[in-house]
Amino acid sequence: MSAAVIEGNDAVTGHIISTTIGGKNGEPKQTISYMAERVVGTGSFGIVFQAKCLETGETVAIKKVLQDRRYKNRELQLMRLMDHPNVVSLKHCFFSTTSKDELFLNLVMEYVPETMYRVLKHYSSMNQRMPLIYVKLYTYQIFRGLAYIHSVPGVCHRDVKPQNLLVDPLTHQVKLCDFGSAKVLVKGEANISYICSRYYRAPELIFGATEYTTSIDIWSAGCVLAELLLGQPLFPGENAVDQLVEIIKVLGTPTREEIRCMNPNYTDFRFPQIKAHPWHKVFHKRMPPEAIDLASRLLQYSPSLRCTALEACVHPFFDELLTRSVTRFDQQAHTRACAAANWSQLPTSSWYVNVKPDVMRKSTLVVMNVKPRMASFAVYVTEHSGLMSSFFLPPVKMYTYILAVQLNLEIGDSVYYVILAKIYYFPTSVHCFDRKDSRARSIKGDAIHVYLSSYVGAAEA
Repeated sequence: MSAAVIEGNDAVTGHIISTTIGGKNGEPKQTISYMAERVVGTGSFGIVFQAKCLETGETVAIKKVLQDRRYKNRELQLMRLMDHPNVVSLKHCFFSTTSKDELFLNLVMEYVPETMYRVLKHYSSMNQRMPLIYVKLYTYQIFRGLAYIHSVPGVCHRDVKPQNLLVDPLTHQVKLCDFGSAKVLVKGEANISYICSRYYRAPELIFGATEYTTSIDIWSAGCVLAELLLGQPLFPGENAVDQLVEIIKVLGTPTREEIRCMNPNYTDFRFPQIKAHPWHKVFHKRMPPEAIDLASRLLQYSPSLRCTALEACVHPFFDELLTRSVTRFDQQAHTRACAAANWSQLPTSSWYVNVKPDVMRKSTLVVMNVKPRMASFAVYVTEHSGLMSSFFLPPVKMYTYILAVQLNLEIGDSVYYVILAKIYYFPTSVHCFDRKDSRARSIKGDAIHVYLSSYVGAAEA
């Protein structure tokens, strides 16, 4: 991928930026031009502006970062690894220079019009709290995105906050963005502790820990959840010390053991002894107990005690987003579908007949521990892989990414479907049915867990 040189004073808006994308596999090179329309974000990293592709009319976001010629850009390297519905996608990138011979990296990404921060401001300006269903829709997708980046590329975002969560106001889809602070954490390797925006900074970072884990993202996501529920930040510290004070006001003074869990090298234990404030008193009286329970599981001093992003996805707080029941189970259709897909016939199990949230959660944990060769009841696919066609169900289900995967197993006039009750991610290899050659094969990465239920006729799916 080569880039044209932009001449002039390097103003942003109103300029046309042209770049040439190198052809692959014998394809000709293509020139793409962008008209920079308006600045949508600035910071120490550089600038983000909205632009329009002159060839296609597509609106994109371009992040322009001053590049040190001596180093590779970590954000670019990480974004090339990721492909997920809840992570902003990188379309391509190019370099540009100025008359001062400064080198800039331009990351061309999909454009999402709103941020969680602006959505919160909208409700605050109307003196309202965000509707609970939106809190569930948004936070579920945050954890879904985190489950992906933590397990597949193994990336820690290190700056989860409302400003870095994009929201499509039409579909309510949420996407993690700004991987400028992100890093693949390696056990035993030190990292900087002065990371993450203050209100969302995990306590182990405040205690100076350098060997932390992706659980710092879980703390940040817990702070975002609390902010969506409260309508304001839970821990609004004015500086690093005050940030710890705000946390202690709610969680109480950490014990020596908790401090050791956060930073084994920390030796100053002189803190005023303050009792924890009951979580049910932190939120208003009508707050659902499931919301309070999830917040309490995310915001723990000990990083290892915080639930993972995947565990958060199956928390009862999100039960409303699940299908309440699966329509009738057709044993004959199931038998024919298994035979056509070359699956071994297994006994009928209640976890895919009239599935209830509690049963689904328990069954999910069981299936996650089943070895791939034994997982005949579940179909595993990858998103954006083309291995199976998929489409969205009605809008409410679309927001929770409940999909129907069409197997195209036609017998007479019937078409059989497998209904996806919920999505989970697996860092290990799983089996996948490939429609192209009708053979099972192993895949790695962003796997989806599909509950197997067969139906006669498309109308019933």
